[in-house]
Amino acid sequence: MENTGAEKDSKAAKIWKLIIKYKVIFFDTIYGKILTLLSQIFVGGLFIFSGFIKLNDPVGFSFKLTDYFAKDVLNLEFLSPYALWFAVFLVILEVVLGVMILLSLFKKPVLWSLLGLIVFFTFLTFYSAYFDKVTDCGCFGDFWKLTPWESFTKDVILLAAILILFMGIKHIKPIVSQKINIAITAVSLVACIFFGRHVLNHLPVFDFRAYKIGTNIMEGMSYPPDAKKDVVEYTWVFDVDGEEVGVVTETLGEEPKVEGGTYKTIRSEVIEKGYEPPIHDFYIENEERDNVVEAMMEEEKLVMIIVYSLDKVDEDGLFVVKAFTDRAIEAGYKVIGLSSSDPQELKDLSATMQFNFDFYNTDGTALKTTVRSNPGVLILEKGVITGKAHYNDFDNIKF
Repeated sequence: MENTGAEKDSKAAKIWKLIIKYKVIFFDTIYGKILTLLSQIFVGGLFIFSGFIKLNDPVGFSFKLTDYFAKDVLNLEFLSPYALWFAVFLVILEVVLGVMILLSLFKKPVLWSLLGLIVFFTFLTFYSAYFDKVTDCGCFGDFWKLTPWESFTKDVILLAAILILFMGIKHIKPIVSQKINIAITAVSLVACIFFGRHVLNHLPVFDFRAYKIGTNIMEGMSYPPDAKKDVVEYTWVFDVDGEEVGVVTETLGEEPKVEGGTYKTIRSEVIEKGYEPPIHDFYIENEERDNVVEAMMEEEKLVMIIVYSLDKVDEDGLFVVKAFTDRAIEAGYKVIGLSSSDPQELKDLSATMQFNFDFYNTDGTALKTTVRSNPGVLILEKGVITGKAHYNDFDNIKF
């Protein structure tokens, strides 16, 4: 038995030596050099692009991190209050590491950092895809939506490219001096910090969401006549002598017959997703729980104050809201508030702040998407978004 084990170890050692030998031979050829260069450009470019897209909207990325921290996902809810700081740090790190690998600066520590990041992201995307927890990883923000399995595939490709860089590390050479490369990296870091500070105190410079200026909300909620519908499978559950028996149908037509069975319940499962309009979860609910979104979208001049959560609202912004909405009402605008918070708490807030408008209930996720500010504002003319702003920019809006 011992000899057999030794023979296996010997064979494994020989195989490993062969792998190392042919790896060295390949990466000494022009093809190895080209593969390393292509991987360097691919990894560096993708990290810069991905990081910058998320740096343009760090608040949106922080919402994704909060989803991962949730109790039913990673159960790290104690990290949720710091999600925004994690988001800013990670996206700046992505950009800077991408710049450094392209410049071939400090290649060993940079490669190990890239490997650590991609292993972490690969774990998250696999977890999301396999357990169907977070349906959009936010890898490219709202610019490019990927399914969980697409995100995982992207990360596996990146992981392979980084491993190639490790194997061809001797070909990763700087073009200019180290001092110049350090200077470029430092400028990139400072630029990221200032850009991140700007979008946090205002709004994303590039708006890829469904509620960008020029959008007609009612058109964004509509379905084309030839829109593909969801393919749904229905399981009718019956009790037959104490055991559950399921009968699957493709429609909710006539109840199937099961001999000796007593109907219990019906379950539905979406087998194939159909068309989903860009705006699919937006409603405006009054105190009677009626959806008045269509009536509001007919208003000639409408200002919507967005307070997606009172628990997380910036209190300084509420004083800005008071002055701004009074000015809008004087200019002939109808003003309403939209929030997902408790209606009574909103009434108490309105009384305290002496707001001259009413709050309506709306889905919190939709409100987070409309404007990355709490509070923020959307300005509409007959359902078309003509303006949106962070509360820091309310004074710049002219009526």
